[in-house]
Amino acid sequence: MDVDAFVLTHRATWDRLEALVKKRRRLTGPEIDELVDLYQRVSTQLSVVRSSSTDAALVGRLSSLVARSRAAVTGAHAPLASEFVRFVTVSFPVVAYRAWRWWLATAAVFLAVTAVIACWVAGNPDVQDLIGTPAEIERLVDHEFAAYYSDHPAGAFALQVWVNNAWVAARTIAFSVLLGLPIPALLLVNAANLGVGLGLMFHAGRGAFMLGLLAPHGLLELTAVFLAGAVGMRLGWTVIAPGDRPRGQVLAEQGRAVVAVAVGLVAVLAVAGLLEAVVTPSPLPTWLRIGIGAAVEAAFLAYVVHFGRKAVAADETGDIADAPDVVPTR
Repeated sequence: MDVDAFVLTHRATWDRLEALVKKRRRLTGPEIDELVDLYQRVSTQLSVVRSSSTDAALVGRLSSLVARSRAAVTGAHAPLASEFVRFVTVSFPVVAYRAWRWWLATAAVFLAVTAVIACWVAGNPDVQDLIGTPAEIERLVDHEFAAYYSDHPAGAFALQVWVNNAWVAARTIAFSVLLGLPIPALLLVNAANLGVGLGLMFHAGRGAFMLGLLAPHGLLELTAVFLAGAVGMRLGWTVIAPGDRPRGQVLAEQGRAVVAVAVGLVAVLAVAGLLEAVVTPSPLPTWLRIGIGAAVEAAFLAYVVHFGRKAVAADETGDIADAPDVVPTR
């Protein structure tokens, strides 16, 4: 894009909008209509500049003008119900969908590490001796693992699980400020712990039993953790390789979008915690418990793909700064 030509073409519009914003408290009816029209036009021009130019000064000027115009033309933010609907149908799923490559890679590496460690532990008695004494391992395999899901009231256990998982996801996303470098280590530690448990259970001939307990809630729970890791590492990579746009601008946009994922995962992990507290220890047949977990997982992935793809087609980014405001009528 020819920035000079673009500025020359639209400068009069920007100057007029600037003048209307400055006298916003004394506008006539026609001037209010003009202000709203110019605000919408300049917002579109800002989107064009963001996607086609690396001129940070121009982006900054138009961003400031659009922000002040928005404050002038909107008497209030969008109703809470509208903001909630936008969050559920746009902000959260579009960020998750755009990160699908990172998400899939995170899942593949995590599961591969888990499988390798599980096989290593299951097939090496010497490794098992380092983990614990035969009595300790027997107690873990025969009692403690299953008792973990049933020794506490369902409500309290669901809350405990939710807090723990939300904390893991929050730390994963928070590490994005460190370029995402600690995130792989955090995920690998969790993969190793899961692999050790699976290895011990499979060696004792109770691997299927363990998977039957893990699957109902673990499918959704691990998916949420993978997503948290994916968006955190993607944000960190944005700082390293921002492309042809200013690093600060890209980081701000992506950072605000990641906030949507952090909030959305609170709800996702609450569902996983409920499954872990209610479905996992229930007397339902194993196939039915796993089926419930698989159905919830499939529903979540279908939700992300459906709404995420629609939002991508509409050129949404999940940046909360792009959320539309409600323009009051006179």
